Amino acid sequence: MGARDMAEILVFSEQDAVAYELLSKARELSSASAAVLGNANPDDYFAYGAEKVYVGDAPQLADFGAEVYAEALAQIVNASGATTVMLGSTKRGKELAGRLAQKLGCGAVTDAIGVTMQDGQVAVERYALGGNTVATDVITSDRQVIAVMPRTFEAVKQPVTGQSVRVALKLAEPRVKVIERKPKPAATANIESAETLVVVGKGFGKQDDLAMADALAKSLKGEVGCTRALAADYHWLAEERMVGISGKKCKPRLMVSVGVSGQIQHTVGILGSKLIVAINKDKSAPIFKIADYGIVGDLYQIVPKLTEKLAAM
Repeated sequence: MGARDMAEILVFSEQDAVAYELLSKARELSSASAAVLGNANPDDYFAYGAEKVYVGDAPQLADFGAEVYAEALAQIVNASGATTVMLGSTKRGKELAGRLAQKLGCGAVTDAIGVTMQDGQVAVERYALGGNTVATDVITSDRQVIAVMPRTFEAVKQPVTGQSVRVALKLAEPRVKVIERKPKPAATANIESAETLVVVGKGFGKQDDLAMADALAKSLKGEVGCTRALAADYHWLAEERMVGISGKKCKPRLMVSVGVSGQIQHTVGILGSKLIVAINKDKSAPIFKIADYGIVGDLYQIVPKLTEKLAAM
């Protein structure tokens, strides 16, 4: 796809905060617009640089259904004339990306961590080989769908006088209907927005020992995150605290890694940290390659002493 085709980038996410991030990047590359499904205030999108906001509403959109939402987005894309669609690579966004690309007859890339222009084409960066390398993909179809990982770009306001365009949607009734809703346990942590994060790994011998990490995080007025093993395998902590390629991407001002070896599948989630401090008894642990400061030693001795010093300050 050449630069002449980059007439407009259309952005959509079911999470407004992610849509604002995508708009901030899209306007660097081309003219940026946004799609809104349901009731929303277009002014919020104009504040982040959307020149047009395409609004589609229908009773079929009351409950999220990937099939119906993909059809609604396809109709908006066709009405807008956009050649590039940027979605948030959330759980819902990943499913939408493939379905939307199929309806548009184009290629798609999910879990993107970078979008640039190279030789007049849109180049998409994403982790490959289990996170051990970064691959650059170029979609050669006339249109393309790109799902970008949340928090990849910064949401920066740039207010414009935009235009709101209502699109009349023609949607079939969903084949799947919601018959009951049960409340999900409330999230106990928002590690993505934490200024200070203490991340724990398999260096801890048992679940009760994580109280040391809690105390350290409390002394730093931060949150506790963990590697995949502690959440998905051991079930010591909730998955909402998992950091890495299969968890959350975090950009704290201070990240303290405790008992974490530092495999690439985990470290891709913390590379945006301003300052990384690592505590590990293995001086050859990969985490030390990305740490700004490292302490080689037994976490069972270091963490209580560090917590005591911080509490006394």
